[in-house]
Amino acid sequence: MSRRNEQKQAERADRLAEEQALGDLDEGGAGHEEPGTGETFGLKKPGKGKSGKANPGARRGGKQSGQAKPRELVVPPRGWQGPGGGRVGYMDPPTMWRATTVQACGMWPFAAGSGSPMTGVPLGQHLFTGATVCGDPLNWFTRARYISNPSLFMLGMPGLGKSTLVNRMLIGLSATGVVPLVLGDLKPDYADTVRALGGQVISIGRGRGGINVLDPGAMGAAAAKIGGQAGEVLKAEAHGRVLNMVAALITIVRGRPMDDHEQSVLSAVLHHLRERTPVGGTVLLPDVLRVLTEGPDRVRAVTLDRGDDTRYRDAVDPLHRSLLGILDGPLGDTFASETSTHIDPEAPAVCIDISGIGEADTQLTAAAMLAAWSDGLGTVAASHALADAGLAPRRWFFTVLDELWRPLRAATGIVDRIDALTRLNRSLGLGDAKITHTLKDAEALGTDADRAKARGFVERAGMVVCAGLPKTEMEDLGKVVGLSRREIELVSSWSSPPGWGVNGDNEEPPGRGRFLIKVGGRPGIPIKVAITDAERHLHNTNTRWTTNEAAIEQAAARAAAEVARAAQEGPPLLELPGRPGALAPPGDPGFPAVEAADGWRTA
Repeated sequence: MSRRNEQKQAERADRLAEEQALGDLDEGGAGHEEPGTGETFGLKKPGKGKSGKANPGARRGGKQSGQAKPRELVVPPRGWQGPGGGRVGYMDPPTMWRATTVQACGMWPFAAGSGSPMTGVPLGQHLFTGATVCGDPLNWFTRARYISNPSLFMLGMPGLGKSTLVNRMLIGLSATGVVPLVLGDLKPDYADTVRALGGQVISIGRGRGGINVLDPGAMGAAAAKIGGQAGEVLKAEAHGRVLNMVAALITIVRGRPMDDHEQSVLSAVLHHLRERTPVGGTVLLPDVLRVLTEGPDRVRAVTLDRGDDTRYRDAVDPLHRSLLGILDGPLGDTFASETSTHIDPEAPAVCIDISGIGEADTQLTAAAMLAAWSDGLGTVAASHALADAGLAPRRWFFTVLDELWRPLRAATGIVDRIDALTRLNRSLGLGDAKITHTLKDAEALGTDADRAKARGFVERAGMVVCAGLPKTEMEDLGKVVGLSRREIELVSSWSSPPGWGVNGDNEEPPGRGRFLIKVGGRPGIPIKVAITDAERHLHNTNTRWTTNEAAIEQAAARAAAEVARAAQEGPPLLELPGRPGALAPPGDPGFPAVEAADGWRTA
């Protein structure tokens, strides 16, 4: 119901109440006469009763055979009409609270229905009705069946609370047994939340930690635990993941994909190393260089050298140089040693923090992102393999890829990796959330193929969540997800900055915390998210701009101590001219005034 209709109904109810009160008056009395109308409100009207005939009691001076009723003052529910009457034009609806029958058992069975979705993580309140809105990609896919793909794509201008909303989803899903995976936290936005959930935070970067891309990780451990034919299948899959990961690193260093025969050589090298590495041993990238230098028969066979060492060197030297570039080039030693910290398959949440890598170091960012995704998705595959074998309970996972524009521009391989994930996440038991600023982030990619794949992320997303965006951007998005004119204007209004008159004390942009949830062709659901104190402490993307109050207080205390010490010591003593070693304070008669260059005379 619109606010205008509510106001009309309220005014109609007031008029009916006033008419009924006047109709019930059967005795005279001086009332409140509305100026210019001739109507009297508040006191019983003299001379007439309900029938409209003259009241004989009134003609007899107000006396009747029975006892006269006292005059009654009738106050309309929303105040008197007319100037000075204090009439309220519109009454805001009372605040509505929602609780379970256990929490509000004293008020049960009083309840009110709601048209907002109530399945999933509580996100916030409906912007217009105030009803609670719940939702997340996994619950809307598995329980509510609202969407056909457990994925979320979020767009919005910086600083409007996109990652705050995803943080709330992480917390809510973790409480239901879902494992959040943040495979490449770039700011970081989620490390503190994962720690608060009792999860695992792994730091990757120069001097912080590294990943051994040749380590099969959780997949290797699961294959050994399962054994048999299923274990061999998992080993083969782990081998393929390692091969693709090394090929991706070489692609980043070269700036172009590997040749087909080089992948064959690399696969032969990896098989050679696995066969000769004892159980529990690790294989590193320097071992690959050593095998290429030695040139065993298995590796020579795929190069078609036919016993000619020169042909063998011509075939493997480009691959050898690229591997040297990984170890000694821009990627440093991040991938040259053993994995600093393995992902714990039993952890309730995992965050791989790569915020220590500089923003200008795009190659290392891309490599670390790819390695994190390879290791994380390998852990997901191992968990499902153990569950299929009856050796572990079934677990669902929820991955987050924030600041999508950064990894997309870092390397072509990441676009393909994310594109495959958005198509296969249903079979992986994996939900995902991708966050970026605008659709133009996809237009900045290098090739037409990459741009088309990036646009497909929005088209295939089960949920599309919009924070404040410019009107032109909303019109482009409307061509993909089908936005109405009213929805475009609403979301565009959230991108406006605060007014010029704000004083800056805890002032927020008008669109912060407001989102529009779109699912297919359904009308959008506008919500307002109000974060709690716990969430505010866990998630603050402006920590570098936050005033350090403790440091300010310490500096003020030091300044006060200096002033107090100077006051105790007194004014400084000055040396008298012509009298070496003789000191006198300023103003002493023996200390003559000196004329400065600017004409002022000082003592």
